[in-house]
Amino acid sequence: MVNRTGPSSLALTNLIIDLRKLSNKEKVNLWKRVAFDLSKPNRQRREVDLIRINKFTRDGEVALVPGKVLSNGEFSKKITVAALKFSDAAKSKINAKGKAITIKELMTSNPKGKKVRIIG
Repeated sequence: MVNRTGPSSLALTNLIIDLRKLSNKEKVNLWKRVAFDLSKPNRQRREVDLIRINKFTRDGEVALVPGKVLSNGEFSKKITVAALKFSDAAKSKINAKGKAITIKELMTSNPKGKKVRIIG
């Protein structure tokens, strides 16, 4: 049996710790779920195309991707997309209509997790 090591990136480890602290402080299970998803190995993290984000969100919402956003498809809604990583093309498509931010920025701007939808 192989021991589970968790994420090796120091920045990602600190993000997971901050998410768990915020979850306990604000009593919001959303952040605990995102921390759980980010603590999985790289090969099990989510990779979401823009077409999927466009399909499952409404204007004014925040789409949270605990993984990477890829640029397949068109993006036509005015929403904020928060993710661990973005491809360059996906970031430029999102910023043309909406806003692309990191998970850390979302934690500071919306600690209660209102109108946030996990995609993936």
